[in-house]
Amino acid sequence: MDAFNIAAILLTLAAFFGYANYRWLKLPTTIGVMLISLVFSLVLIALGAGNSAVVDQARAILDAVDFDDTLLKIMLGYLLFAGALHVNLDDLKAQRRVIGVLATVGVIASTCITGAAMYFLLQAFGVQQPGGGNVPFIYCLLFGALVAPTDPVAVLGILKTAGAPKSLETKITGESLFNDGVGVVVFLFVLELAREQMATGAVHLDFAKAAELFLFEVVGGVLLGFALGYIGYRMLKSIDQYQIEVLISLALVTGGYSLASVLHTSGPLAMVVAGLMIGNHGRLFAMSDTTRDHLDKFWELVDEILNAILFVLIGFEILVLEFNRTHIMIGFIAIFVVLASRFVSVGIPVSMMRRSRPFSPRAVRILTWGGLRGGISVALALAIPLEAERNLFLTATYFIVVFSIAVQGLTLKHLIVKGAPVEKFDQK
Repeated sequence: MDAFNIAAILLTLAAFFGYANYRWLKLPTTIGVMLISLVFSLVLIALGAGNSAVVDQARAILDAVDFDDTLLKIMLGYLLFAGALHVNLDDLKAQRRVIGVLATVGVIASTCITGAAMYFLLQAFGVQQPGGGNVPFIYCLLFGALVAPTDPVAVLGILKTAGAPKSLETKITGESLFNDGVGVVVFLFVLELAREQMATGAVHLDFAKAAELFLFEVVGGVLLGFALGYIGYRMLKSIDQYQIEVLISLALVTGGYSLASVLHTSGPLAMVVAGLMIGNHGRLFAMSDTTRDHLDKFWELVDEILNAILFVLIGFEILVLEFNRTHIMIGFIAIFVVLASRFVSVGIPVSMMRRSRPFSPRAVRILTWGGLRGGISVALALAIPLEAERNLFLTATYFIVVFSIAVQGLTLKHLIVKGAPVEKFDQK
């Protein structure tokens, strides 16, 4: 099946599921579309029990889409830019210490805690490699790395309807935007170690290589984002025709994300920084009211369409999972492992920072519950080599993502509203 027909199917399903959710379920769009897609997939599996051709055709479409490439190389740049476009830079600066610590130390701590817990969990269930022996620790650390960063796409989609206090919303949004780039760097580094383990049977930590990767990916991505944002700002300031200005913003994301890939820097971080610059400095000094209105509406539409397609794909990913009893049980337990590691990796830094700044008593709980996982974790799980227990970790990741979006996403607003009387003190 060619790309046009696949796109036609996905767009049609996204529109139909979005309509059904708006008309009957009335859930937040991302949650409703994913749940309808998940139920639709389960119906296909049930039908496939009598006619496997139905499921085989659906799986063929998913294979052609190539979820990890579609999200990480095509959709993510647009989604991050659209999300960053509406984040107030002054609010972000006010929370920079918290966001910086959670997006770096928090990601690394969560990776290590989850990896260690999964290592002992797999031993407790007696999971063995095909050739015998326990699953190597580095493989479990790889799983920890892919579920450590919160997903900005899922987080931004839920926060739109959650009604969080501004300071807390900025913390959650800022962390999710920046820890994505850091999380991918950590994942790539651990993935390289896992491949070394598969090739040689041993792992050699190279901190110089890790520092080089961090420098090129993170620092390079931020600098590229500044450069792209500045160029875009100067171009927008020099003209006043909203059609061309919207086109410039679209070219900025498309060309900039492609350039980041060529330069081996972090495309996600580059798009976040560029989006912040265009959405703040560019919005104030380089756009007319007409341009602002059309630019906002254009990127809001892009965001909504891509989100709908993404969450349709997440719901359909259940079709490619290879279920067995052990994988299902580990998947359920992994949900609580990840929540516990998130609580620790958020709680310790926040407790230390309380000495110099106020935090509300519910801040850790809301930051923990608001740390949603989404399509990025599924995409990274699909990038794991098959020999590194990909099927097991993909199943566990899927359980975590569905729980995160459906359960945490639906109850986050209730938790925030419950904590509203004390959250008003969390302003710094």
